[in-house]
Amino acid sequence: KMSEVSKVMTKADIKPKSMHRAKIWSDDVENLYRFQQAGYRDEVEYKQVKQVDEVECWPETGFVKKLQRRDNTFYYYNRQRECEDKDVRKVKIYVY
Repeated sequence: KMSEVSKVMTKADIKPKSMHRAKIWSDDVENLYRFQQAGYRDEVEYKQVKQVDEVECWPETGFVKKLQRRDNTFYYYNRQRECEDKDVRKVKIYVY
């Protein structure tokens, strides 16, 4: 599954045009939650900063499996949902 964000080409410095907060949980919100926990806006920023083409995902769910933070420590995520309902509204959705 390609998320909406991956379809945006990862150019040198794409800046989001706007931001809103998630209201309901979805697969995309789950992945954004994981990127934001690791200190990135989203997949676009992660790929720019870490200079990677692919993000490691769980094949069963398509959720992000592992992310490298800016200080080079790794975050490992479960294959199940981790973003609880109370955290959904904390997730920022960026529009490019």
